[in-house]
Amino acid sequence: MSDNLKERDSSRSDEEMDLVVLFNLIGKGFTKLFSFFTGIFKAIFLVLVYAFKAIIDNFKIILLTVLVAGILGFVLDKYKPKVYSSQMLVKPYFDSKYQLFNTIDYYNALIGNEDYGTLSKIFEIDEAEVKEITMFEVKMGPETENERILEYNEFLKSVDTSSSAEISYDSFINNRSIYSSDLFEIEVSSFKKDIFSKLEKGIGESFTNKHSEKMMKKHDSLISIQKENIRQQLDEVARLQDVYIKVLEEESKSSSTEISFGGEGLSLNKDKTQTREFDLLNKEIYLRNELKALDELKVEEDVIVDIVVSFQEVGNRKLEWYEKYNIIFPATAFILLCILYLLSKAVTFVKHYEA
Repeated sequence: MSDNLKERDSSRSDEEMDLVVLFNLIGKGFTKLFSFFTGIFKAIFLVLVYAFKAIIDNFKIILLTVLVAGILGFVLDKYKPKVYSSQMLVKPYFDSKYQLFNTIDYYNALIGNEDYGTLSKIFEIDEAEVKEITMFEVKMGPETENERILEYNEFLKSVDTSSSAEISYDSFINNRSIYSSDLFEIEVSSFKKDIFSKLEKGIGESFTNKHSEKMMKKHDSLISIQKENIRQQLDEVARLQDVYIKVLEEESKSSSTEISFGGEGLSLNKDKTQTREFDLLNKEIYLRNELKALDELKVEEDVIVDIVVSFQEVGNRKLEWYEKYNIIFPATAFILLCILYLLSKAVTFVKHYEA
């Protein structure tokens, strides 16, 4: 009996020892973690203190250097050529959007090679004015959130269920190609602020290529075939309507309507010709609406490209923050001073270092 009690006391003491060891390990782990974060905060604090100390000690030099750089940047901003920009919104058809990107790259290549004569012929303007153009750029046109959602839903319909479950809305939007857009914004930058309207005709004509013309002819041919089929169906409907009208006339002249008193009520056993005529009328309305829709489509897509928004007569001043010398010069000067200060400290440390 006493042996059993000793074994139980021994096992309890072992368990208590294990718990003490476990708690000690947990405590040490939290202590190390706390010390790790404390060390990081101390290091950040020391870096900030040394940085502010260096700035305070060299305040006059920093202020003078930044002030001189700011004045120099302001003067250069004042006298550098002003760049203007304007945007044109276009809607290409028949795969001409691919030609659009190729054409814009071609224009920029001509500017880079200073081939202003070719550009002058393309836009039919003086070569002196062409030299004022600095860049062409094309990007995706504006779109609403609803349009993006509709595009995503159309994409989901085109893929299988397993693939659609793996592609989220945000992933689809972020990984779209620029070619997926229907509207495109063409931006032109120039030193001359009133040149943009003269470029519109040349850009509009540049969309045309053999592939787009072929696609347009194919599109028009398909519409003509569909319209011819619809007209033939309308002729068939008209003939059937004539037949039913004659049947109705004959039935109206006939007085041999069968009357039966079977069941609980009175019934007239007469052919439902009126119902069939009503169906034919609905069919005719449907076909005429289809014909109207094709006519509207032909009117809407009768060109290679539609210019939705034209260039402005006078462009807007184009100046991004990173193009402002009065911001770039002081920031660059301050960074250079910091680099020189660190280099001087590193040189001093190396000179006085003893292994």
